Formats: sequence, C-alpha cells, structure tokens
Amino acid sequence: MARAIVIVLDSVGIGAGADAAAYGDAGADTLGHVAEWFAESGIPFALPNLAALGLGEAVRLSTGRVPQGLETADPPQGRFGFGVETSRGKDTPSGHWEIAGVPVTFDWGYFPTSVPSFPADLTEAIVREARLPGILGDRHASGTEIIAELGEEHVRTGKPILYTSADSVLQIAAHEEVFGLQRLYDLCLIARRLVDPLGIGRVIARPFVGSAAADFVRTGNRRDYAVPPPAPTLLQIAADAGRQVLTVGKIGDIFAHIGTGEEVKANGNAAIGAATLTALHRLADGGLLMANFIDFDSLYGHRRDPEGYGRALMAFDAWLPDLRGRLKPDDLVIVTADHGCDPTYPGSDHTREHVPILAFGPGLSAGPVGGRETFADIAATISAHLGLPAPGAGRRF
Repeated sequence: MARAIVIVLDSVGIGAGADAAAYGDAGADTLGHVAEWFAESGIPFALPNLAALGLGEAVRLSTGRVPQGLETADPPQGRFGFGVETSRGKDTPSGHWEIAGVPVTFDWGYFPTSVPSFPADLTEAIVREARLPGILGDRHASGTEIIAELGEEHVRTGKPILYTSADSVLQIAAHEEVFGLQRLYDLCLIARRLVDPLGIGRVIARPFVGSAAADFVRTGNRRDYAVPPPAPTLLQIAADAGRQVLTVGKIGDIFAHIGTGEEVKANGNAAIGAATLTALHRLADGGLLMANFIDFDSLYGHRRDPEGYGRALMAFDAWLPDLRGRLKPDDLVIVTADHGCDPTYPGSDHTREHVPILAFGPGLSAGPVGGRETFADIAATISAHLGLPAPGAGRRF
C-alpha cells in the first residue's frame, strides 16, 4: 500500500501572490531574493537536488525567471508547480491547514500596532489570573530583539514579556529557569482561554535562557497553543481511517494535536531531518508523515538574515538524497511551504507569497502541475494517493 510524506519548508516562498500588496508585501520573493543576495555577495549558492526535482521551473512558473543556483540543463525528475494561498492570512496555521485541505475562510483577530497593543481588560485579566506582578512589552516586536531589550528586567522583576506581530498571535517570553518552564506553559493556557473571544490564532510560549542580554537565547521548548482547525484536515481523516500518522517538529501544535498521531519533537532543521528519516523507517503502508522544517522561518526569515537562510536551504538540499534513498516504490513525497518570510524585506514579519509544490517518488512521472488555485490541492492529491476520503477543498493534480 502507498505511503505519503509532506515536507513543509517553513516560509520558503517563491514570489509574491497577486494579492500581496493587500498584505503590505508587494514585490516579496523569499527564494529569489536569497539567491540574489548570494549572487551580489559573490558567495556560491546552489540547490542541485531541489533543482533536479523542478524547483527552478516551479519558480519560473511563479515569477517568470529561474534564480541563480537553481538552473539545470536536464528535465525535472518530479512534478513541479506552485500553490496560491486562498486563506485569509499569511500565518503558520492558515498555511498548514490549507495544505491539509482546510483553507481559512474567516478573519483572524489581530492586535493593533499601537502601544500598548493589548486591550487593558485582557492584560488585567492575565495579570490577575496568573498572579503576576505585571507584564513587559505589550507591543509588536521581534522576539529576539525584545528578549535582548527586556530580558534582564524580566529576570529582575518576574514580569513576563508579552508581544505580538502582524500574525494573529500573542507571544509570551520568559526565562526558562528563573520564571519556570511549566509556569510559562500554565500562563499560556490562561492567555489562550482569555484571547479566544478575540479570534487570536495562537498563543506561543517563548522560553529562553542566559544570564544577561548579551547571551540570552531562546530554547527548543517553544510551545504553540493554537485554536483547532474548523473542519477535518487530511491528518484527521487519515487518523480516523485507522492509518498511521507521524508528525515531526511543530506540526502537533499547529493542528492543536487533532489527528496528529504520534508527535515526534525535534529542535532545528538538522534534528528534524534526522527525526524524519527515523520516522519514515517506521511509517506503515498506508501511512502519512508530515514534517515542518522550522529554521528557515524562525532563525533566518524573521531575523532578516539572507545568508543564514541560503545556507539552511543548501543544507536541506544536501539532506534530500537521504530521504529519496529511503523511499519505497509507491511512496509519494510533496515538498512545499506555508507562506513566505523574505529576509530582504522591510520589517520582520511573514510575506504573502506563492509556495513551491514538488511531488516525487519512485513510481511518479515527471512534469508540470502548473499554478494551483489553493494549497489544498496538496491534500486532495495525497488523499487520492492513499485511498482516503478527500477533504472539503482542493483538486488533485
């Protein structure tokens, strides 16, 4: 029986969507601008394995050009194209849920860019219910920058750092040892309940360690508290059908642990890659594996680091043959992304972009799948491959 593997390269967008200007992202192009940065810097950049699968041609379909480092003289070895997001958002849950067949058709709640960002009654309720001495932050901010700015005051006062972004999110940073990891998780659960009436997609625990601003660093104990998807996703459909579901990285948190089967935690792309290969070895016939490679977004996109982003892409490209070498004859792999996060773009937020769709496997023919009208076409294709009922959106390619 066939198996299916979905690899989400978190934030690896391949060109601005037609509606990007409405999101403040006109001209964004994560992969294209990373490649341009390397070319202008005179640093070698090449993704030969992804190019062989058709990534360069997928970018050509999206933007009309092939970035340097993705050229190949040979025909692509896989199916290639790009996906257009139809969800109302450019955040992690919207992208992942749409990949899994459930586009977000409602409007998320967002916090304003004014300072303070959070409603006074929300802040007062969090402080009261969590018995806090107060909070710090209360504004839009980069997570690493606000920890460097306010981390020492947090350690001194015991006040957690609350901040938000252009996403529908409330993030809470606290020192893992001084404040306490479990206490941070408990605080996030309180905040999750209190922001539900506001339509906020996620509350995120952002623990960090270190002794001073110069050495504060976020740990791998991040935890996302998301609202549940509004309809059964591909993951839930597979689980309900009795299929083995393995999820690697932060997939469990993104789907509110609904249908996510055995959740394999790993911190960073290298560990996620190793965990994915181990999980693949255990994936039963008829099973579904979904993994999120987080570093592109969290370490390099949001921090506007094009060099780090490109080097992470090259590391993934070098890992890819290990995955291909372990596939069974009827396996289907789809490599995609959930949104963009152009490291050359102003600000530190996600960017509204097309995403790559690369489909390959030992028994799969090669060729273009074109521009897909929704990420949900991925779920429709996988459900057909696995012989499962199709989710409510999408057309198989």
